[in-house]
Amino acid sequence: MRNRSGIQGIASSPVIVGAVTVLIVIVAVFLAYNANNGLPFVATYDLKARLPNATALVKGNEVRIGGSRVGVVRTVTPVQLDNGAVIAELDLKLDKSAEPVPANSTMIIRPKSPLGLKYLQIVPGDSSRGLAAGDTIPVAAARPEPVDIDEFFDTFDEPTRAAIQRNNAGFGTAFAGRGPQINAALGAIRSAAENGQPVLRTLVAPSTNFGGFWEALADLSATVAPVAEQQASMFVALDRTFAAFARVSRPYIQETIVKGPPTLEAVTADLPALRPFFRSSGRFFAALKPGARALGATSPTINAALRAGIPALNRSPALFAQLDPTAQAVLDFQREPGVFNGLDLLTDLNETLDPAISYIAPAQTTCNYLTLAASNLADSFSETNGNGNWLGAIVFEAPDGPNAESQPASAPANGPNRKNHLHFNPYPRTAAPGQDDVCEAGNERYTPGKTVIGHAPELLGTTTVNEE
Repeated sequence: MRNRSGIQGIASSPVIVGAVTVLIVIVAVFLAYNANNGLPFVATYDLKARLPNATALVKGNEVRIGGSRVGVVRTVTPVQLDNGAVIAELDLKLDKSAEPVPANSTMIIRPKSPLGLKYLQIVPGDSSRGLAAGDTIPVAAARPEPVDIDEFFDTFDEPTRAAIQRNNAGFGTAFAGRGPQINAALGAIRSAAENGQPVLRTLVAPSTNFGGFWEALADLSATVAPVAEQQASMFVALDRTFAAFARVSRPYIQETIVKGPPTLEAVTADLPALRPFFRSSGRFFAALKPGARALGATSPTINAALRAGIPALNRSPALFAQLDPTAQAVLDFQREPGVFNGLDLLTDLNETLDPAISYIAPAQTTCNYLTLAASNLADSFSETNGNGNWLGAIVFEAPDGPNAESQPASAPANGPNRKNHLHFNPYPRTAAPGQDDVCEAGNERYTPGKTVIGHAPELLGTTTVNEE
């Protein structure tokens, strides 16, 4: 009865009951607050990991293996290597169930949600040796961080959007007023496709032996390939030989050619009178002496050319044997109906597209805009480096003032401060006909303190290049 009365005394005391309740609440809050970092008094498997870049990975992020949560990132610490590069070192607190992680495992930072939350994914390797507690996963095991959707959209920053607008304006200028030509070109393409079907049927017909043409062409290439170097050496040697003859062509070889016919006439008509013939021969050899000296200097080259030409000539019968079926296949193809009709359609298509191409082509051939656009798109998806992804956002501050770009406007921004001025060119010059080969898009110089609508008064240059 004494113990029961003691318990009833404690239960009937509001102070003791309140203190016990507050203690339980504090313990529950403490356990809930540290739940992401692991429960206390529970054994863990601690590792360290090194990454080239831990962008957006913070303390408390999850560590997953096979999609299941096995721990958390306890700390993220920058570490400077001996070569001066800075990497991130992670302190990982893993569950004992994940022990041991294979030594050749790899890591990758993956997005957990579109809002930017990340987690560290460990991909176990096939090594029989596991990492002991306290070991470090090397930076070589890190894989490039995937490109998130928000980083992809960050590529369309203000300069990029402005460049896209200028390109669209340039292309619009090229296509403006050419609807009938474009329609005619599309119609010609359809007609060419319809009329090209007989040509294709002829090509694949057994009687055409179009496959034999390619086989013969392959045999021809295979025959020439082994002696390609010898033939190249032969042409080089011939070039040197003819160059040597060219140096003595005038007046020596020229005089030899001029005096040749009279000499032959003299031999034919005056063969009994040998003396005039010998005199003419003496003059001939005297004129030929400089050429002979040049020939002596080039004789090693001629010798090398002859040595290189002998194997090529030995293999030439096989080449000649392939020429006849090849020529016959080409002739059979030329005789088939529809071939010339297809060529005429291609000619008509080229004439139809010529006006539009004359305006579109300079944007690439002169201004290099298409190559620059493809290069910039390729750079957007390039891999990471030691400082982070190539993708990035350019932070800028919009100007303040009446009709500024940062707010709705009823008129072009025109001051009062130097920064609050609108610069807009809806139709920049792209080296089209009549535009004096000027590549205005991308070369317009910003004019502070002045509103410019239309062509800029001053350009940074008139051409564009793709600088590496």
